[in-house]
Amino acid sequence: HECIPQAILGTDVLCQAKSGMGKTAVFVLACLQQLDASEKAVKTLVICHTRELAYQIKHEFDRFAKYFTEVKTGVVYGGMPIAKDREMLKDSCPHILIGTPGRVLGLIREKDLKLDKCTQFVLDEC
Repeated sequence: HECIPQAILGTDVLCQAKSGMGKTAVFVLACLQQLDASEKAVKTLVICHTRELAYQIKHEFDRFAKYFTEVKTGVVYGGMPIAKDREMLKDSCPHILIGTPGRVLGLIREKDLKLDKCTQFVLDEC
């Protein structure tokens, strides 16, 4: 609860707490609060270490952004064809992208993922 006001104000936050204490909710709410969805570009990049965690985080963004109809989320991770990720980034570029380090790095190296408009970066459990 102590880092919520700081996170919403847009300051850098390093948050550590026990499991189940709401760390994900803190950064999800802070990111949504500051997100400008008027542009078709990745504005928030979240890096996490497993595909399961990536899906959980995407679910939380979708749940909290239920009434932000213009906000799009996407998830990318290794072990799946990269062509689908390229297509998703090209056709329906998400404002919030959650992914694993290897896949995100691969998309950046191949110039499929552009982060010049990215204003928020989250490392979760990395």
